[in-house]
Amino acid sequence: MPQVDELPPPLDVIAVGAHPDDVEIACGGTLAKLCRQGYRVGIIDLTDGEPTPHSPGPSVRLEEARAAAKVLGVHERIQLDLPNRRLFDCFEHRVALAKEFRRWRPRLVIGFGDKTPMASPDHWQAMQITDAALFYSRLSKWDDFFPGLPVHPVARHLYFRLAVEPDAIPGNSHHLIVDISETIEQKIESILCYQTQFAHKPTIPVRVRAAATVTGAAAGKGAGESFAAAKPFAVDDLFDTVMGKSEL
Repeated sequence: MPQVDELPPPLDVIAVGAHPDDVEIACGGTLAKLCRQGYRVGIIDLTDGEPTPHSPGPSVRLEEARAAAKVLGVHERIQLDLPNRRLFDCFEHRVALAKEFRRWRPRLVIGFGDKTPMASPDHWQAMQITDAALFYSRLSKWDDFFPGLPVHPVARHLYFRLAVEPDAIPGNSHHLIVDISETIEQKIESILCYQTQFAHKPTIPVRVRAAATVTGAAAGKGAGESFAAAKPFAVDDLFDTVMGKSEL
């Protein structure tokens, strides 16, 4: 089995979406901010997102995804090529994602936190696949399915919601808001990289910016993105956490 130092440099954070553009809409501002803060950030798209009505094909969508990643400053973007529109929570898909967690060894994983009514059912399936893959990543004595990949327990798991969905995710009592006042324009720019998806929807940037403004206002900030913690976590420095370094 390869040693950890034979694997690629680890990522601090991985955000998982069902399709290219999911992560940008949900938490692009937060990922851009993490990159500015010096963390190594990656995005995993479970599918290529194709076919879609206004896209000529997967190669164009892939270039859009790469351009969006460059705008955000993320270090790695991985596409698993699972089937779009037919994405289901099954053993094979769970293992495929868990292999990436073992390969990249993130400390934090961010993914879908709920169904998205009237939108793609792939989002709900992606949530269940991510939940299971986090568990599979830390299981020992399973080398038949993870040859050459060491066990990796992910320390923290956050749920995101798409920018135009309600701030709070039902059933999760522990929410937090990230101040993206300085990265909201990067988020918008990354979304606009997807001309095949949004050129015919000119109100999308307005809606995303408005949603970020409302979310941020709840915490006294100019723009924000909200998350729910999969499990409660404790803080060490209450004052620093509550006040924030910029306000000390």
